[in-house]
Amino acid sequence: MSNETNHEEAITAKSAYKLKKLIQKLKAIKGRHTELVTVYVPMGYNLIEIINQLKQEQSTAENIKSKSVMKNVTASLDKIIRHLQLYKKTPEHGLALFAGNISEKEGTTDIEIFAIEPPEPIKVKMYWCDQRFVLDPLDEMIEEKEIYGIICLDSSEADIALLKGRKLESIAHFESIVPGKSKAGGQSSARFARVREGLLNDFLKEVGEAANKTFDEHREILGIMVSGSGPTKEFFLKEGFIRDDIKKKLLGTVDTGYTGDHGLEETIVKGEHLIKESHVIKEKKLMERFFTEIQKQQGLALYKLDDVLKALDMGAVELLIIIEDIELKIEGKDAIEYLEEKAQNYGTRITLVSRHTREGVQFRHFGGVGAILRYRIQ
Repeated sequence: MSNETNHEEAITAKSAYKLKKLIQKLKAIKGRHTELVTVYVPMGYNLIEIINQLKQEQSTAENIKSKSVMKNVTASLDKIIRHLQLYKKTPEHGLALFAGNISEKEGTTDIEIFAIEPPEPIKVKMYWCDQRFVLDPLDEMIEEKEIYGIICLDSSEADIALLKGRKLESIAHFESIVPGKSKAGGQSSARFARVREGLLNDFLKEVGEAANKTFDEHREILGIMVSGSGPTKEFFLKEGFIRDDIKKKLLGTVDTGYTGDHGLEETIVKGEHLIKESHVIKEKKLMERFFTEIQKQQGLALYKLDDVLKALDMGAVELLIIIEDIELKIEGKDAIEYLEEKAQNYGTRITLVSRHTREGVQFRHFGGVGAILRYRIQ
């Protein structure tokens, strides 16, 4: 895994984190009337045109019957126009701006503006007034785009799941009534085999139909892995229980010792070669390196916050690792923002790790902040 790739992923993770925080903050704001202003400026759009359009909207807003609403809308538009005038040209990915009266006290005015240059291009041009800010274009940016499908099965049970980024999401679980291969008393071997085969076919047909439906609804998946502890998975594929168009996304099969939740987790680990460029595998490799260094007597990893801060100040940290949902303040600042400022002074890379993986859960128990060092310090 190259340093360049790590750096690109770290930037993406930090941008997504900041965007999520802003979205959460904006979703919590509710106007008393349709007075919260949303403006989206698409990438490449002429700012002068946007400013002129908003000035026209400001003139129109002066006709609003309610004086308080009129005052709040025109003041919000004024803040947005003034903010846009700070730019010489539209930022690379466009701009999203939100302004309105955020005061919770009746009769009190507190016009606040929120602006962001998003991590992905804005493709929609919008001006809108409502009781809520319009956040759909930003929500779409933080939706996970790296999605894989998993079918893990044997003759006794089956699971269909989606691997969304670094989060494993179970979609459906099935348990069969297929008997084991040992013949029941009083039955001929041939008759028992026919009954068992019929029940197995019915079970796999049910799983296949559910898989077809699931993957029809998630056409964005990059690929599918089929796994399990026996030969059932090969039979499932060979006999066409999933459609050919779905099967085209098959990355391969994975032999696992388990089915169920353990089998799904095992599929990701043992199917690493099939999704080696995915975020979850890269993160697992990184965390394996971190935990290996922790266990060494002279290892190049730290996890106590005071030790990490000391190493940062010395410029000894190569990579700073932070759990993505950390709830920690350092000197009154959000931990991620504080550590990012520190890291920038020494060219230290930062990566945020998921709380949804087994490694992420383990890392959280270590405090949620760790470092891999450039060199060993005393």
